[in-house]
Amino acid sequence: MIVEAREALRHEVALANRIIERFGLSNAFGHVSARIPGTDTFLFPPRRSPGFADEQSLLVLDTDGKLLAGKGTPNSELWIHARAYAARADIGGVVHAHPPACVCLTQIGQPHRIVHNQGGVFADGVPEFKRIGLIRTRELGDLLAQSLGRGIAIMMRGHGITTAAADVRTATIAACFLEESAALQLRMLAAAGGDASRIRAYTPEEAERVRDQVAPGIVERAWEYYAAVAELKPLGG
Repeated sequence: MIVEAREALRHEVALANRIIERFGLSNAFGHVSARIPGTDTFLFPPRRSPGFADEQSLLVLDTDGKLLAGKGTPNSELWIHARAYAARADIGGVVHAHPPACVCLTQIGQPHRIVHNQGGVFADGVPEFKRIGLIRTRELGDLLAQSLGRGIAIMMRGHGITTAAADVRTATIAACFLEESAALQLRMLAAAGGDASRIRAYTPEEAERVRDQVAPGIVERAWEYYAAVAELKPLGG
């Protein structure tokens, strides 16, 4: 049973990586990982586009960034994942991607605002990691984890996003919802002639009513769709 569970997790991690590429959150770069339950280790893809991910090539790393199993070189930003898992025992899945709408928001100085129901999962806010550059050291990984705090997502200025949740499916769906939300916000801002005050963002009370957007039933329904498309859509399509 343990072997079956490990194989199922490997499949989910590989599929999650392909989802973020197929849905335009990443192209040649980006990565999704999952904690191996009950351990301080995680499954992580080798240094390659997430669009090529497969379960047999996944690596096993620990929270100190040490490669424990698998053949290949991990992405240099492994510290995003390693230190998130080290900081929070409740995290079971981490996504790092470069979705364009989210990057645009950080570069025009617009904070994320909740403009549709799926954005309700971010009712507690999406902080911004303002430091430019890649997260290639343990120290920077720790800084990013501190900035994320107890939240589910963080935007990284000019870089991308990181989402973290109890499992890899939820972290992946949250990443997709965040980019969808940011893209809608940009379209609304353009329609409003650049006047952010004209966007009818949800009030805190309204956002509270729809914060359950990554409840189990919603995640399963969204995962079914994203997974089906990712399995059928060609690489880069």
